[in-house]
Amino acid sequence: MTSTASTVPAAAPAASGAPGSARGAGSGAAGGPGPLAELVDAGLEVPVLGGGRVRHVNLDVAASAPSLSSVAAHVAAVLPYYASVHRGTGYASQASTALLEDARVSVARHVGARLDDHVVFTRNTTDALNLLAGAVPGETVVLDIEHHANLLPWERGGRRVVVARPTFAATLDALATELARRPAALLSVTGASNLTGEVLPLDVLADLAHAHGARLAVDAAQLLPHRRVDLEASGIDFLAFSGHKAYAPFGAGALVGRADWLDAAPAHLAGGGAVEAVTLDRADWKTGPERHEAGTPNVVGVAALARALVELERLGDDARRAHEDALAARLHEGLAAVPGVRVLRGFADLDDRLGIATLELERGSVGLVAAALAAEHGISVRAGRFCAHPFFDRLATRANGLRVSLGAGSSADDVDRFLDALARLVADGPAFAYDRTPAGWCPRTDDRPRPSFA
Repeated sequence: MTSTASTVPAAAPAASGAPGSARGAGSGAAGGPGPLAELVDAGLEVPVLGGGRVRHVNLDVAASAPSLSSVAAHVAAVLPYYASVHRGTGYASQASTALLEDARVSVARHVGARLDDHVVFTRNTTDALNLLAGAVPGETVVLDIEHHANLLPWERGGRRVVVARPTFAATLDALATELARRPAALLSVTGASNLTGEVLPLDVLADLAHAHGARLAVDAAQLLPHRRVDLEASGIDFLAFSGHKAYAPFGAGALVGRADWLDAAPAHLAGGGAVEAVTLDRADWKTGPERHEAGTPNVVGVAALARALVELERLGDDARRAHEDALAARLHEGLAAVPGVRVLRGFADLDDRLGIATLELERGSVGLVAAALAAEHGISVRAGRFCAHPFFDRLATRANGLRVSLGAGSSADDVDRFLDALARLVADGPAFAYDRTPAGWCPRTDDRPRPSFA
């Protein structure tokens, strides 16, 4: 393989998409965990090059996770009652209002919100953090490991970036030095890196921020679908997260946190529902969540998000962690056996990590590998820098990486399918020809039929 040529000739014939195994056929199902939860894509078959179909293996859930089947059923049940909220007098309108406000209570309970915290519904984590950025009364300190959603919004109020050290202990010292050097209003960190999967000790960071007169905000987009977060117990002041990563891909997210900053901030959106009264000369803005929720809310998305959190609770925190730890161990053990593969790590002293691995190849293009995994093996991964460019550029030696991410619907067979296909592609290259186009690597001749809606 090569990452510079514009085209790649077909390699020696290999299986044209059936999930072959360099480690033994069927090795995934026996001796490893199956899916922990039922997702709507369970059993989905996708076409592969050369004809035929295989079971889809979705290892890109860190980007967007499929809906839980129970969440999809809940959405179908509430859709007939969808109507305007808060001011409608009809039965369906009152049902939708109750659905929205009950969801607010469910979300607050799930994340251990304090009694006086606000739960503001947003489009996603990016929207939530941009909302918070308009409320911070001073500068914000961040690490260079952040997703762009937790790196870019803070520029408006003054952003100070601390470059993370090779260990978290040294990084903590660097943060303490920066917070002591000049006061900041907020320390904003990721709960878990979307690049390495490493989980940060949030209670330690909360104590550090508070000791220097700052508050702590957490981008929990990656963490919340995998681990329970408790604001009150950990000392977190603000939490932002998305439904589309938490098995509720219906366009809703949330910002949960301290009321005083949110009530004092300018309305995130100017429009109906956010005001008590309007004249041509002035507007009297509401306090509370409605101040930042102008316009018709995404009732269905909010209901889906709340139900997804309830379903994750039903799965159990211990069961979710045991399931993911077993699969992650299987993944990393397998990656260590593939020649020419390097897995990125940010902190030498953080052993706690989610089922996320970003790897780079000594030779060849990860973009080509990702395309071949999908087109020839029915396996979805992601290639690129994962909206964490500064962190990736500091850790990596190549231009792009390949990220594999596991979730509640993942199984040992998924991991083995991926490892077998990756080993084959690294050793022999793709079985079909690909062109490098402005849209990325694409099969030169793509005979896979598209679904009717595409």
